[in-house]
Amino acid sequence: MYEYEYSRLCSHFSNSRAAGVPTSPRPGPPRILRLHDTTSFSTPRRPAPASPVAGPAQIRRDGAVPRRPGGGACADHPPVGLAWKIRYRDGWPVSSLMKISKGRKNMRNKQRKSSALSFGAGCGSSLSYTLWILVGFGLVVCFLSFKHRADSGQTRTYFSHLPSTEELEDIEEDHFRLPPPHKVSSRAVKRRGSRKQHKVIHDYLEESSAVHTLFFPDQRTAVDPTKAGNDSMFFYPGRVWLDTDGNVIQAHGGGVMYDQKTAKFYWYGENKDGPTYRTHPKGTQRVDIIGVSCYSSKDLWSWTHEGIVLPGEPTNVTHDLHKSKVLERPKVIYNDHTGKYIMWMHIDDANYTKASVGVAVSDSPTGTFTYLYSFRPHGLESRDMTVFKDDDGMAYLFYSSRDNTELHVSPLTEDYLYITSAMKRILIRRHREAPAVFKHQGTYYMITSGCSGWAPNTALAHAADSAMGPWETLGNPSVGGNRFYRLTTFLSQSTFVLPLPGLPGTFIFMADRWSPSNLRDSRYVWLPLFIGGLADEPLDYSFGFPSWSRVSIYWHKKWRLPEDWMGGIHN
Repeated sequence: MYEYEYSRLCSHFSNSRAAGVPTSPRPGPPRILRLHDTTSFSTPRRPAPASPVAGPAQIRRDGAVPRRPGGGACADHPPVGLAWKIRYRDGWPVSSLMKISKGRKNMRNKQRKSSALSFGAGCGSSLSYTLWILVGFGLVVCFLSFKHRADSGQTRTYFSHLPSTEELEDIEEDHFRLPPPHKVSSRAVKRRGSRKQHKVIHDYLEESSAVHTLFFPDQRTAVDPTKAGNDSMFFYPGRVWLDTDGNVIQAHGGGVMYDQKTAKFYWYGENKDGPTYRTHPKGTQRVDIIGVSCYSSKDLWSWTHEGIVLPGEPTNVTHDLHKSKVLERPKVIYNDHTGKYIMWMHIDDANYTKASVGVAVSDSPTGTFTYLYSFRPHGLESRDMTVFKDDDGMAYLFYSSRDNTELHVSPLTEDYLYITSAMKRILIRRHREAPAVFKHQGTYYMITSGCSGWAPNTALAHAADSAMGPWETLGNPSVGGNRFYRLTTFLSQSTFVLPLPGLPGTFIFMADRWSPSNLRDSRYVWLPLFIGGLADEPLDYSFGFPSWSRVSIYWHKKWRLPEDWMGGIHN
Protein backbone atom coordinates (compact mmCIF):
# COMPACT_ATOMS: atom_id res chain seq x y z
CA MET A 1 0.00 0.00 0.00
CA TYR A 2 1.38 3.38 -0.98
CA GLU A 3 0.44 6.83 0.22
CA TYR A 4 0.10 9.81 -2.11
CA GLU A 5 -0.20 13.45 -1.31
CA TYR A 6 -3.04 15.64 -2.43
CA SER A 7 -1.18 16.85 -5.52
CA ARG A 8 -0.68 13.29 -6.72
CA LEU A 9 -4.39 12.66 -6.38
CA CYS A 10 -5.15 15.66 -8.57
CA SER A 11 -2.69 14.47 -11.16
CA HIS A 12 -4.13 10.96 -11.22
CA PHE A 13 -7.73 12.02 -11.75
CA SER A 14 -6.80 14.58 -14.37
CA ASN A 15 -4.98 11.93 -16.39
CA SER A 16 -7.82 9.46 -15.88
CA ARG A 17 -10.40 11.89 -17.25
CA ALA A 18 -8.25 12.73 -20.23
CA ALA A 19 -7.98 9.04 -21.07
CA GLY A 20 -11.68 8.42 -20.56
CA VAL A 21 -11.07 6.09 -17.65
CA PRO A 22 -13.88 6.09 -15.11
CA THR A 23 -12.98 7.44 -11.71
CA SER A 24 -15.20 5.06 -9.83
CA PRO A 25 -13.79 1.74 -8.71
CA ARG A 26 -14.23 -1.16 -11.10
CA PRO A 27 -16.54 -4.05 -10.18
CA GLY A 28 -14.89 -6.78 -8.23
CA PRO A 29 -14.94 -8.66 -4.99
CA PRO A 30 -15.39 -6.76 -1.73
CA ARG A 31 -12.19 -5.11 -0.60
CA ILE A 32 -11.13 -4.19 2.94
CA LEU A 33 -10.15 -0.58 3.34
CA ARG A 34 -8.32 0.75 6.40
CA LEU A 35 -8.74 4.31 7.55
CA HIS A 36 -5.69 5.44 9.50
CA ASP A 37 -4.88 1.77 10.18
CA THR A 38 -7.57 1.69 12.88
CA THR A 39 -11.02 1.22 11.20
CA SER A 40 -11.81 -1.55 8.71
CA PHE A 41 -14.93 -2.21 6.68
CA SER A 42 -16.06 -3.85 3.43
CA THR A 43 -16.82 -1.90 0.29
CA PRO A 44 -19.82 -2.92 -1.77
CA ARG A 45 -19.49 -3.86 -5.41
CA ARG A 46 -21.37 -0.76 -6.45
CA PRO A 47 -20.20 2.67 -5.34
CA ALA A 48 -22.41 4.48 -2.90
CA PRO A 49 -24.16 7.52 -4.39
CA ALA A 50 -22.33 10.72 -3.78
CA SER A 51 -23.99 13.40 -1.76
CA PRO A 52 -25.02 16.51 -3.68
CA VAL A 53 -22.60 18.61 -1.71
CA ALA A 54 -19.44 16.89 -0.65
CA GLY A 55 -17.74 18.79 2.13
CA PRO A 56 -14.23 18.23 3.29
CA ALA A 57 -15.44 16.43 6.43
CA GLN A 58 -17.07 13.67 4.34
CA ILE A 59 -15.14 10.47 3.66
CA ARG A 60 -16.25 8.61 0.53
CA ARG A 61 -16.16 4.82 0.54
CA ASP A 62 -16.41 4.54 -3.24
CA GLY A 63 -12.92 5.87 -3.85
CA ALA A 64 -14.21 8.91 -5.82
CA VAL A 65 -12.99 12.32 -4.95
CA PRO A 66 -15.65 14.51 -3.31
CA ARG A 67 -16.71 17.40 -5.49
CA ARG A 68 -17.22 20.89 -4.22
CA PRO A 69 -19.81 23.25 -5.69
CA GLY A 70 -18.48 25.33 -8.49
CA GLY A 71 -15.25 23.45 -8.91
CA GLY A 72 -13.68 20.30 -10.25
CA ALA A 73 -12.49 17.39 -8.34
CA CYS A 74 -9.22 19.10 -7.48
CA ALA A 75 -10.02 22.66 -8.14
CA ASP A 76 -9.63 23.89 -4.59
CA HIS A 77 -7.30 23.10 -1.78
CA PRO A 78 -8.76 21.83 1.45
CA PRO A 79 -9.17 24.30 4.28
CA VAL A 80 -6.31 25.13 6.62
CA GLY A 81 -5.73 22.30 9.10
CA LEU A 82 -6.97 19.63 6.66
CA ALA A 83 -4.98 17.41 4.32
CA TRP A 84 -5.73 14.67 1.79
CA LYS A 85 -4.05 11.33 2.34
CA ILE A 86 -4.58 8.76 -0.42
CA ARG A 87 -3.91 5.06 -0.02
CA TYR A 88 -3.45 3.07 -3.18
CA ARG A 89 -4.33 -0.62 -3.38
CA ASP A 90 -4.86 -3.07 -6.27
CA GLY A 91 -4.35 -0.26 -8.69
CA TRP A 92 -7.21 1.80 -7.29
CA PRO A 93 -6.90 4.96 -5.16
CA VAL A 94 -8.68 5.13 -1.87
CA SER A 95 -9.28 8.62 -0.50
CA SER A 96 -9.66 9.61 3.08
CA LEU A 97 -9.82 12.94 4.70
CA MET A 98 -8.38 13.51 8.16
CA LYS A 99 -7.79 16.44 10.36
CA ILE A 100 -4.22 16.86 11.60
CA SER A 101 -4.84 19.47 14.24
CA LYS A 102 -6.39 18.88 17.67
CA GLY A 103 -9.31 17.03 16.19
CA ARG A 104 -7.01 14.43 14.67
CA LYS A 105 -5.68 13.43 18.09
CA ASN A 106 -9.18 13.36 19.60
CA MET A 107 -10.56 11.26 16.73
CA ARG A 108 -7.68 8.81 16.95
CA ASN A 109 -8.08 8.46 20.72
CA LYS A 110 -11.83 7.98 20.30
CA GLN A 111 -11.35 5.22 17.73
CA ARG A 112 -8.78 3.49 19.93
CA LYS A 113 -10.51 4.03 23.23
CA SER A 114 -11.39 0.45 24.04
CA SER A 115 -8.14 -1.08 22.89
CA ALA A 116 -6.04 1.67 24.51
CA LEU A 117 -7.75 1.22 27.85
CA SER A 118 -7.23 -2.49 27.85
CA PHE A 119 -3.63 -2.12 26.77
CA GLY A 120 -2.85 0.48 29.50
CA ALA A 121 -4.43 -1.67 32.15
CA GLY A 122 -2.50 -4.69 31.01
CA CYS A 123 0.74 -2.71 30.83
CA GLY A 124 0.26 -1.28 34.33
CA SER A 125 -0.58 -4.69 35.70
CA SER A 126 2.53 -6.23 34.11
CA LEU A 127 4.72 -3.43 35.47
CA SER A 128 3.33 -3.96 38.97
CA TYR A 129 3.94 -7.69 38.78
CA THR A 130 7.45 -7.12 37.47
CA LEU A 131 8.29 -4.65 40.24
CA TRP A 132 7.00 -6.99 42.94
CA ILE A 133 8.98 -9.87 41.47
CA LEU A 134 12.17 -7.75 41.50
CA VAL A 135 11.55 -6.63 45.09
CA GLY A 136 10.97 -10.20 46.19
CA PHE A 137 14.08 -11.38 44.39
CA GLY A 138 16.15 -8.64 46.06
CA LEU A 139 14.85 -9.58 49.51
CA VAL A 140 15.68 -13.23 48.93
CA VAL A 141 19.21 -12.35 47.79
CA CYS A 142 19.79 -10.14 50.84
CA PHE A 143 18.47 -12.81 53.18
CA LEU A 144 20.69 -15.51 51.66
CA SER A 145 23.69 -13.18 51.74
CA PHE A 146 23.27 -12.37 55.43
CA LYS A 147 22.60 -16.03 56.24
CA HIS A 148 25.75 -17.06 54.40
CA ARG A 149 27.82 -14.50 56.28
CA ALA A 150 26.35 -15.57 59.61
CA ASP A 151 27.00 -19.25 58.85
CA SER A 152 30.57 -18.56 57.80
CA GLY A 153 31.30 -16.41 60.86
CA GLN A 154 32.05 -13.28 58.77
CA THR A 155 29.42 -10.99 60.24
CA ARG A 156 31.11 -7.74 61.24
CA THR A 157 28.69 -5.96 63.53
CA TYR A 158 30.83 -4.61 66.33
CA PHE A 159 28.80 -2.61 68.79
CA SER A 160 30.68 -1.53 71.88
CA HIS A 161 29.21 -3.31 74.90
CA LEU A 162 31.55 -1.69 77.40
CA PRO A 163 29.41 -0.03 80.10
CA SER A 164 31.99 2.71 80.47
CA THR A 165 31.53 3.89 76.85
CA GLU A 166 27.74 3.62 76.50
CA GLU A 167 27.35 7.32 77.31
CA LEU A 168 29.70 8.24 74.44
CA GLU A 169 27.51 6.34 71.97
CA ASP A 170 24.42 8.39 72.78
CA ILE A 171 23.31 10.56 69.88
CA GLU A 172 23.48 14.17 70.98
CA GLU A 173 21.60 16.78 68.98
CA ASP A 174 22.91 20.32 68.80
CA HIS A 175 20.47 22.97 67.58
CA PHE A 176 21.79 26.50 67.34
CA ARG A 177 20.58 29.68 65.71
CA LEU A 178 22.98 31.14 63.19
CA PRO A 179 23.62 34.90 63.42
CA PRO A 180 22.37 37.12 60.58
CA PRO A 181 24.48 37.14 57.41
CA HIS A 182 27.69 39.05 57.61
CA LYS A 183 27.80 42.28 55.61
CA VAL A 184 30.17 41.58 52.76
CA SER A 185 32.69 44.26 51.93
CA SER A 186 32.97 45.69 48.43
CA ARG A 187 36.39 44.10 48.11
CA ALA A 188 34.96 40.66 48.88
CA VAL A 189 32.15 41.21 46.34
CA LYS A 190 34.72 42.10 43.71
CA ARG A 191 36.76 39.02 44.60
CA ARG A 192 33.86 36.49 44.66
CA GLY A 193 31.51 38.18 42.22
CA SER A 194 28.13 39.70 43.05
CA ARG A 195 26.20 36.98 41.21
CA LYS A 196 27.46 34.17 43.43
CA GLN A 197 25.00 33.14 46.09
CA HIS A 198 26.13 33.98 49.61
CA LYS A 199 26.50 30.91 51.80
CA VAL A 200 26.90 30.36 55.51
CA ILE A 201 30.30 28.82 54.90
CA HIS A 202 31.55 32.16 53.57
CA ASP A 203 30.71 33.77 56.91
CA TYR A 204 32.32 30.86 58.73
CA LEU A 205 35.60 31.47 56.88
CA GLU A 206 35.47 35.23 57.50
CA GLU A 207 37.18 35.93 60.84
CA SER A 208 35.25 39.14 61.51
CA SER A 209 31.79 37.55 61.09
CA ALA A 210 29.46 36.52 63.92
CA VAL A 211 29.20 33.01 62.46
CA HIS A 212 32.96 32.60 62.78
CA THR A 213 32.84 33.76 66.40
CA LEU A 214 30.12 31.21 67.17
CA PHE A 215 32.37 28.30 66.21
CA PHE A 216 35.64 29.85 67.41
CA PRO A 217 34.97 30.91 71.01
CA ASP A 218 37.60 33.12 72.59
CA GLN A 219 40.23 32.10 75.12
CA ARG A 220 37.95 32.73 78.11
CA THR A 221 36.42 29.29 77.47
CA ALA A 222 39.77 27.58 76.85
CA VAL A 223 40.48 24.03 78.02
CA ASP A 224 43.16 24.65 80.65
CA PRO A 225 44.82 21.65 82.36
CA THR A 226 46.46 23.92 84.93
CA LYS A 227 43.09 24.73 86.48
CA ALA A 228 41.38 22.06 88.53
CA GLY A 229 37.59 21.97 88.64
CA ASN A 230 34.48 20.33 87.30
CA ASP A 231 35.73 20.65 83.70
CA SER A 232 38.85 18.62 84.41
CA MET A 233 39.51 15.84 81.85
CA PHE A 234 36.65 16.99 79.57
CA PHE A 235 37.19 17.52 75.85
CA TYR A 236 35.47 20.55 74.27
CA PRO A 237 35.63 20.32 70.45
CA GLY A 238 36.42 23.69 68.88
CA ARG A 239 37.60 25.48 72.01
CA VAL A 240 41.09 26.83 72.57
CA TRP A 241 43.27 24.07 74.08
CA LEU A 242 46.18 25.04 76.33
CA ASP A 243 49.25 23.01 77.32
CA THR A 244 50.63 22.65 80.85
CA ASP A 245 52.50 25.95 80.44
CA GLY A 246 49.29 27.82 79.65
CA ASN A 247 50.15 28.29 75.96
CA VAL A 248 47.93 27.39 73.02
CA ILE A 249 48.74 23.95 71.62
CA GLN A 250 50.20 24.18 68.11
CA ALA A 251 50.04 20.70 66.56
CA HIS A 252 47.89 20.96 63.46
CA GLY A 253 47.44 18.26 60.82
CA GLY A 254 49.31 15.85 63.04
CA GLY A 255 49.01 12.48 64.72
CA VAL A 256 49.57 10.71 68.04
CA MET A 257 51.99 7.86 68.77
CA TYR A 258 52.05 5.78 71.92
CA ASP A 259 55.61 4.93 73.00
CA GLN A 260 55.94 1.82 75.13
CA LYS A 261 59.45 2.78 76.29
CA THR A 262 58.29 5.92 78.03
CA ALA A 263 54.62 4.87 78.50
CA LYS A 264 53.52 8.20 77.06
CA PHE A 265 51.51 9.50 74.14
CA TYR A 266 53.31 11.90 71.79
CA TRP A 267 51.36 14.38 69.68
CA TYR A 268 53.18 15.75 66.61
CA GLY A 269 51.81 18.51 64.40
CA GLU A 270 52.45 21.70 62.45
CA ASN A 271 53.34 24.78 64.44
CA LYS A 272 51.37 27.62 62.80
CA ASP A 273 52.05 30.27 65.39
CA GLY A 274 52.89 32.93 62.80
CA PRO A 275 51.16 35.56 60.69
CA THR A 276 48.85 34.35 57.93
CA TYR A 277 49.39 35.79 54.44
CA ARG A 278 49.11 35.04 50.72
CA THR A 279 52.07 34.78 48.38
CA HIS A 280 49.94 36.30 45.58
CA PRO A 281 46.33 37.54 45.34
CA LYS A 282 44.93 34.21 44.12
CA GLY A 283 47.18 32.06 46.30
CA THR A 284 46.05 30.10 49.34
CA GLN A 285 46.56 31.37 52.87
CA ARG A 286 49.76 30.16 54.50
CA VAL A 287 52.16 30.53 57.41
CA ASP A 288 55.94 30.34 57.14
CA ILE A 289 57.43 27.04 58.24
CA ILE A 290 58.22 27.18 61.95
CA GLY A 291 58.60 23.45 62.42
CA VAL A 292 56.97 20.35 63.88
CA SER A 293 55.88 20.64 67.50
CA CYS A 294 55.78 17.71 69.93
CA TYR A 295 53.65 17.33 73.07
CA SER A 296 53.63 14.45 75.54
CA SER A 297 50.86 13.18 77.80
CA LYS A 298 49.84 10.18 79.89
CA ASP A 299 46.10 10.88 79.84
CA LEU A 300 45.53 12.48 76.38
CA TRP A 301 44.09 15.61 78.03
CA SER A 302 46.98 17.33 79.77
CA TRP A 303 49.80 17.95 77.28
CA THR A 304 53.36 19.08 77.97
CA HIS A 305 55.24 20.92 75.26
CA GLU A 306 58.45 19.03 74.35
CA GLY A 307 59.59 21.71 71.91
CA ILE A 308 59.96 21.92 68.15
CA VAL A 309 61.45 18.55 67.23
CA LEU A 310 61.95 19.37 63.52
CA PRO A 311 62.67 23.09 63.01
CA GLY A 312 62.35 25.00 59.78
CA GLU A 313 65.34 26.36 57.87
CA PRO A 314 65.56 30.18 58.18
CA THR A 315 68.31 30.99 55.64
CA ASN A 316 68.93 28.28 53.03
CA VAL A 317 66.29 28.97 50.36
CA THR A 318 67.06 25.72 48.51
CA HIS A 319 66.29 23.57 51.55
CA ASP A 320 62.96 21.71 51.67
CA LEU A 321 62.27 23.17 55.11
CA HIS A 322 63.00 26.79 54.25
CA LYS A 323 60.40 29.03 55.82
CA SER A 324 58.98 29.94 52.40
CA LYS A 325 58.13 26.29 51.65
CA VAL A 326 55.32 24.02 52.89
CA LEU A 327 55.49 21.34 55.60
CA GLU A 328 52.19 19.62 56.39
CA ARG A 329 50.69 16.57 58.12
CA PRO A 330 53.71 15.13 59.99
CA LYS A 331 53.28 11.55 61.28
CA VAL A 332 55.74 9.55 63.42
CA ILE A 333 56.03 5.75 63.76
CA TYR A 334 58.53 3.65 65.70
CA ASN A 335 60.64 1.00 63.94
CA ASP A 336 61.06 -2.07 66.15
CA HIS A 337 64.02 -3.39 64.11
CA THR A 338 66.18 -0.28 64.10
CA GLY A 339 64.93 1.41 67.28
CA LYS A 340 64.45 4.66 65.35
CA TYR A 341 61.54 7.08 65.27
CA ILE A 342 60.64 7.88 61.67
CA MET A 343 58.73 11.00 60.64
CA TRP A 344 56.95 11.29 57.29
CA MET A 345 55.43 14.56 56.07
CA HIS A 346 54.10 16.42 53.03
CA ILE A 347 56.76 18.68 51.47
CA ASP A 348 55.86 21.31 48.90
CA ASP A 349 56.74 24.73 47.58
CA ALA A 350 54.64 27.86 48.04
CA ASN A 351 52.69 27.10 44.83
CA TYR A 352 52.09 23.43 45.69
CA THR A 353 53.91 22.18 42.60
CA LYS A 354 56.64 20.11 44.27
CA ALA A 355 54.08 17.63 45.71
CA SER A 356 56.50 15.31 47.51
CA VAL A 357 56.95 13.39 50.74
CA GLY A 358 59.75 14.12 53.23
CA VAL A 359 61.47 11.78 55.69
CA ALA A 360 63.22 12.54 59.00
CA VAL A 361 64.67 10.25 61.69
CA SER A 362 65.46 10.46 65.42
CA ASP A 363 66.69 8.24 68.25
CA SER A 364 64.17 9.76 70.66
CA PRO A 365 60.46 10.58 70.40
CA THR A 366 61.26 14.13 71.48
CA GLY A 367 63.93 14.63 68.80
CA THR A 368 65.63 16.47 67.48
CA PHE A 369 64.74 14.78 64.17
CA THR A 370 67.27 14.81 61.34
CA TYR A 371 65.77 15.65 57.98
CA LEU A 372 66.92 13.21 55.26
CA TYR A 373 65.32 13.98 51.89
CA SER A 374 62.13 14.40 49.89
CA PHE A 375 60.90 12.52 46.83
CA ARG A 376 57.83 11.78 44.75
CA PRO A 377 56.66 8.21 45.48
CA HIS A 378 56.88 6.17 42.27
CA GLY A 379 57.48 9.46 40.45
CA LEU A 380 53.91 10.63 41.16
CA GLU A 381 52.49 13.65 43.00
CA SER A 382 51.98 13.31 46.74
CA ARG A 383 50.08 15.89 48.79
CA ASP A 384 47.91 15.04 51.82
CA MET A 385 49.37 11.85 53.29
CA THR A 386 49.64 9.60 56.32
CA VAL A 387 51.58 6.54 57.44
CA PHE A 388 50.07 3.49 59.11
CA LYS A 389 51.89 0.80 61.10
CA ASP A 390 50.20 -2.61 61.08
CA ASP A 391 50.13 -5.23 63.82
CA ASP A 392 52.78 -7.33 62.06
CA GLY A 393 55.23 -4.42 61.87
CA MET A 394 54.55 -3.59 58.20
CA ALA A 395 54.07 0.11 57.53
CA TYR A 396 52.24 1.79 54.64
CA LEU A 397 52.21 5.22 53.02
CA PHE A 398 48.83 6.62 51.93
CA TYR A 399 48.83 9.78 49.83
CA SER A 400 46.63 11.84 47.49
CA SER A 401 47.89 11.91 43.93
CA ARG A 402 47.08 12.91 40.34
CA ASP A 403 45.70 16.33 41.30
CA ASN A 404 43.95 14.77 44.30
CA THR A 405 41.67 12.68 42.08
CA GLU A 406 42.75 9.42 43.72
CA LEU A 407 44.70 7.91 46.61
CA HIS A 408 47.74 5.65 46.41
CA VAL A 409 49.01 3.16 48.98
CA SER A 410 52.48 1.67 49.09
CA PRO A 411 54.32 -0.48 51.68
CA LEU A 412 57.40 1.00 53.30
CA THR A 413 60.76 -0.71 53.36
CA GLU A 414 61.80 -2.61 56.48
CA ASP A 415 63.58 0.43 57.96
CA TYR A 416 60.58 2.72 57.15
CA LEU A 417 62.85 5.14 55.29
CA TYR A 418 61.57 4.52 51.77
CA ILE A 419 58.78 2.81 49.83
CA THR A 420 58.83 -0.53 48.04
CA SER A 421 58.06 -0.99 44.36
CA ALA A 422 54.51 -2.12 45.11
CA MET A 423 51.73 0.46 44.76
CA LYS A 424 47.95 0.37 44.46
CA ARG A 425 45.61 3.10 43.24
CA ILE A 426 42.49 3.36 45.38
CA LEU A 427 39.36 5.54 45.47
CA ILE A 428 39.99 6.49 41.84
CA ARG A 429 38.17 9.63 40.66
CA ARG A 430 36.73 10.15 44.13
CA HIS A 431 38.71 13.37 44.86
CA ARG A 432 39.58 12.50 48.45
CA GLU A 433 42.33 13.79 50.72
CA ALA A 434 43.35 13.94 54.42
CA PRO A 435 43.43 10.14 54.92
CA ALA A 436 43.36 8.73 58.47
CA VAL A 437 43.85 4.93 58.62
CA PHE A 438 43.18 2.54 61.50
CA LYS A 439 42.39 -1.15 62.06
CA HIS A 440 39.82 -3.11 64.04
CA GLN A 441 39.45 -6.89 64.32
CA GLY A 442 41.33 -7.60 61.12
CA THR A 443 39.56 -4.96 59.01
CA TYR A 444 41.25 -1.78 57.79
CA TYR A 445 39.30 1.47 57.98
CA MET A 446 39.99 4.94 56.68
CA ILE A 447 38.40 8.39 57.04
CA THR A 448 38.89 10.84 54.17
CA SER A 449 37.88 14.39 53.35
CA GLY A 450 36.72 15.97 50.13
CA CYS A 451 38.87 18.53 48.32
CA SER A 452 37.58 22.01 49.16
CA GLY A 453 40.63 23.91 50.35
CA TRP A 454 40.29 25.27 53.89
CA ALA A 455 36.49 24.95 53.83
CA PRO A 456 35.01 21.91 55.61
CA ASN A 457 33.10 19.24 53.71
CA THR A 458 31.51 15.82 54.18
CA ALA A 459 33.79 13.05 55.41
CA LEU A 460 33.57 9.50 54.12
CA ALA A 461 34.52 6.23 55.79
CA HIS A 462 36.09 3.37 53.83
CA ALA A 463 36.99 -0.24 54.65
CA ALA A 464 39.10 -3.08 53.21
CA ASP A 465 40.31 -6.56 54.09
CA SER A 466 43.84 -5.55 53.13
CA ALA A 467 45.73 -2.28 53.47
CA MET A 468 46.46 -2.50 49.74
CA GLY A 469 42.74 -2.70 48.96
CA PRO A 470 40.37 -2.88 47.28
CA TRP A 471 38.74 -0.21 49.43
CA GLU A 472 34.98 0.29 49.58
CA THR A 473 33.07 3.35 50.78
CA LEU A 474 30.80 2.95 53.82
CA GLY A 475 29.24 6.43 53.87
CA ASN A 476 29.27 9.55 56.03
CA PRO A 477 30.47 8.63 59.54
CA SER A 478 29.19 11.78 61.27
CA VAL A 479 26.41 11.11 63.81
CA GLY A 480 24.43 13.60 65.88
CA GLY A 481 24.75 17.35 66.05
CA ASN A 482 22.59 18.61 63.21
CA ARG A 483 22.48 18.39 59.41
CA PHE A 484 24.87 21.32 59.02
CA TYR A 485 27.40 19.64 61.30
CA ARG A 486 27.06 16.26 59.59
CA LEU A 487 27.57 17.74 56.12
CA THR A 488 30.71 19.56 57.25
CA THR A 489 32.18 16.85 59.54
CA PHE A 490 31.47 19.11 62.52
CA LEU A 491 33.26 21.94 60.69
CA SER A 492 36.56 20.06 60.65
CA GLN A 493 38.89 17.95 58.50
CA SER A 494 40.30 14.55 59.45
CA THR A 495 43.96 14.17 60.36
CA PHE A 496 44.30 11.00 62.51
CA VAL A 497 42.35 8.21 64.23
CA LEU A 498 43.84 7.14 67.56
CA PRO A 499 43.08 3.66 68.96
CA LEU A 500 42.73 3.52 72.75
CA PRO A 501 44.71 0.55 74.10
CA GLY A 502 42.62 0.37 77.26
CA LEU A 503 39.27 0.34 75.42
CA PRO A 504 39.17 -2.26 72.61
CA GLY A 505 37.06 -1.05 69.70
CA THR A 506 37.11 2.57 70.88
CA PHE A 507 38.94 5.30 68.98
CA ILE A 508 39.41 9.05 69.02
CA PHE A 509 38.73 10.88 65.78
CA MET A 510 41.23 13.75 65.51
CA ALA A 511 40.46 16.66 63.18
CA ASP A 512 41.34 20.30 62.57
CA ARG A 513 38.85 23.16 62.45
CA TRP A 514 40.75 25.50 60.15
CA SER A 515 40.65 29.26 60.43
CA PRO A 516 42.14 30.29 57.06
CA SER A 517 42.17 34.01 57.78
CA ASN A 518 44.18 33.37 60.95
CA LEU A 519 45.71 29.88 60.82
CA ARG A 520 47.34 30.11 64.25
CA ASP A 521 43.79 30.23 65.70
CA SER A 522 42.75 26.92 64.09
CA ARG A 523 41.14 24.56 66.60
CA TYR A 524 41.04 20.84 67.33
CA VAL A 525 37.99 18.60 67.15
CA TRP A 526 38.45 15.33 69.05
CA LEU A 527 35.41 13.03 69.18
CA PRO A 528 34.71 9.37 70.09
CA LEU A 529 34.60 6.94 67.19
CA PHE A 530 32.97 3.49 67.25
CA ILE A 531 32.41 0.72 64.73
CA GLY A 532 29.05 -1.05 64.46
CA GLY A 533 25.81 -1.24 62.50
CA LEU A 534 25.13 -1.50 58.79
CA ALA A 535 26.89 0.63 56.21
CA ASP A 536 24.67 3.22 54.50
CA GLU A 537 26.25 3.31 51.05
CA PRO A 538 26.11 0.45 48.48
CA LEU A 539 29.13 -1.16 46.93
CA ASP A 540 30.60 0.51 43.86
CA TYR A 541 30.44 -2.62 41.70
CA SER A 542 27.06 -4.17 42.61
CA PHE A 543 23.67 -3.55 44.17
CA GLY A 544 24.80 -5.12 47.46
CA PHE A 545 26.05 -3.52 50.64
CA PRO A 546 29.47 -4.10 52.17
CA SER A 547 29.82 -6.71 54.89
CA TRP A 548 31.83 -4.30 57.04
CA SER A 549 30.13 -2.36 59.77
CA ARG A 550 29.68 1.38 59.56
CA VAL A 551 32.03 3.83 61.24
CA SER A 552 30.32 6.33 63.54
CA ILE A 553 31.80 9.57 64.87
CA TYR A 554 29.55 10.84 67.65
CA TRP A 555 29.15 14.56 68.25
CA HIS A 556 29.40 15.81 71.84
CA LYS A 557 29.76 19.39 73.02
CA LYS A 558 31.50 18.05 76.08
CA TRP A 559 32.80 14.56 76.73
CA ARG A 560 35.44 12.62 78.62
CA LEU A 561 37.06 9.21 78.54
CA PRO A 562 36.05 6.64 81.17
CA GLU A 563 38.05 6.92 84.37
CA ASP A 564 39.45 3.39 84.11
CA TRP A 565 40.36 3.51 80.43
CA MET A 566 44.13 3.56 81.11
CA GLY A 567 44.01 0.28 82.99
CA GLY A 568 44.30 -1.74 79.79
CA ILE A 569 47.46 0.05 78.60
CA HIS A 570 49.72 -1.78 81.02
CA ASN A 571 47.95 -5.17 80.77
